[in-house]
Amino acid sequence: MNQRTGANATAPRTGESALAELQREHGRALFGFLLGLSYGDRQRAEDLVQETLVRAWRHPEALETDHESMRPWLFTVGRRLAIDARRARQARPTEVAADSVAQTPLADDHSETSSTTLDVRDAVRTLSREHREVLVQIYFRGLSVAEASEALGIPPGTVKSRTYYALRALRKVLPGYGAKAF
Repeated sequence: MNQRTGANATAPRTGESALAELQREHGRALFGFLLGLSYGDRQRAEDLVQETLVRAWRHPEALETDHESMRPWLFTVGRRLAIDARRARQARPTEVAADSVAQTPLADDHSETSSTTLDVRDAVRTLSREHREVLVQIYFRGLSVAEASEALGIPPGTVKSRTYYALRALRKVLPGYGAKAF
């Protein structure tokens, strides 16, 4: 282990031989356990094993226990990593393949959509320049508040405030559309 002091100090790490021993002793069992948690996805299970061993490498103090085996600790870390990975995947919106979008049938009647578009355009023209700019950035260009803030050169709070008041003004001008249009 190589430790330095001062601002550039590196944290202690598990030795290479100890890590190799962990892999030899528990690697197969850990892989099998994580394979079950990843519904048979071998690549994901391998990634989880690797990340679990990285945690063991970063936390040598975990290996310095009175326990006979490190397997329970490794399984606990691996299980938590699998849960975190599953939650991260569930938080993302479902991806749609480009070819499935191309195969989606178009609506037969576009007159209602066209009418709504014209009404919204007319209503947007009634807004102040500042409110219009914010809506263009947020809704038409799809920027986040932070990105719109940077593009317009105004604070994020101002972007939020202008968006709120712009939508409020549009609801007054377009009372028949309610929440559907916005």
